[in-house]
Amino acid sequence: MKKGIQFIAGILLLAIAFPFHGWAQQKFRQQLIAAESAESVGVFDVNNDGQLDIVSGSYWYEGAGFLKRHFIGQVVRISEYFDDFSTIPLDVNGDGKIDFITGGWFGKKLQWLENPGNEEEWVTHDIAVTGNIECTRAWDVDGDGFVEMVPNTPGSPLIYYTLKRDKNNKATGEFLATKVADNQGHGLGFGDINGDGRGDFIVSNGWLEAPKNKSNENWKLHNDFILNEDASVPVIVTDVNQDGLNDLIVGHGHSYGLDWYEQKNENGNLKFIKHPIDPFHSQYHTMEWADIDKDGKMELVTGKRYRAHNGKDPGSNDPMELCYFKWNGESFTKNVISAGPFGKGKGTGIYFSIADLLNTGRKDIIVAGKDGLYIFFNEGL
Repeated sequence: MKKGIQFIAGILLLAIAFPFHGWAQQKFRQQLIAAESAESVGVFDVNNDGQLDIVSGSYWYEGAGFLKRHFIGQVVRISEYFDDFSTIPLDVNGDGKIDFITGGWFGKKLQWLENPGNEEEWVTHDIAVTGNIECTRAWDVDGDGFVEMVPNTPGSPLIYYTLKRDKNNKATGEFLATKVADNQGHGLGFGDINGDGRGDFIVSNGWLEAPKNKSNENWKLHNDFILNEDASVPVIVTDVNQDGLNDLIVGHGHSYGLDWYEQKNENGNLKFIKHPIDPFHSQYHTMEWADIDKDGKMELVTGKRYRAHNGKDPGSNDPMELCYFKWNGESFTKNVISAGPFGKGKGTGIYFSIADLLNTGRKDIIVAGKDGLYIFFNEGL
């Protein structure tokens, strides 16, 4: 009897969390690219032929077919992990060829890999010793139109790295480090919380208010919320309910749950109200905010990271899932792209990409992970 009540309660909660409003769901065509277990994938034009290519782990896959692969270099392997937790495209040395930024938990370094422009191995360059890197994100922190590199390093300082440029804005290959806070936890986001036009950092114990002069003024910590200890990278900052205040979307990277935090401003006092999006799946470690269905509105694209802690997380052996959530004006509606046990469903790794690979006008989803590297081609309605 008790199990029956629990089942009915679960169905009711599911209906509340994911109400159906009758719109059609996007169709996706799944293509396996490689049975590799790297957890990060980037998309950019490696060989300057005008076609987007896929870069993941030790290889890059040539567009537009993505069948021909080229060796980049051997990535360090520790247990089940490749120590390669981001693939951020950036022409670091200004030579006209796109390189990429990475770094890992075990090596404790932020690095860039230099695109040789031929079939030679890519040279790895150290940017900084950072501490354990959970993942690195790229945001325009200083508002100059160029992105900074921001590694999430739990237990270590929050520092962002600016690529130095000459008077003609050409990249020089050197980085300037700017310290924001003495310590950070698991989870990191960036966006304007207080509406002053400056991007703030979201950390696990609140938000760090950006000063006017970021190079020599302190960032002020506001403890207006406390996130879960395994918060996602990134934490999405966006105005979910269109009330003029930016909210937060936060996954549980190593346990069950996906939530959004509604911002309220009461006479200058900020507070954040937590709302569940999906309490039924675990390891929502990474996510992207993109317009998947071309309706001019953004959707939340995310999924279950497979074996994030080598099978030791709650729900680690649950079915895989890749999905997008659509805001319906009251809550988020879930749209499943791929689901099922290992070998059938597809989960996320730690860093995935969204790009129009074939110039169809629709955004495709490119996902790596310990369950393989896949493209989900967006075929519309």
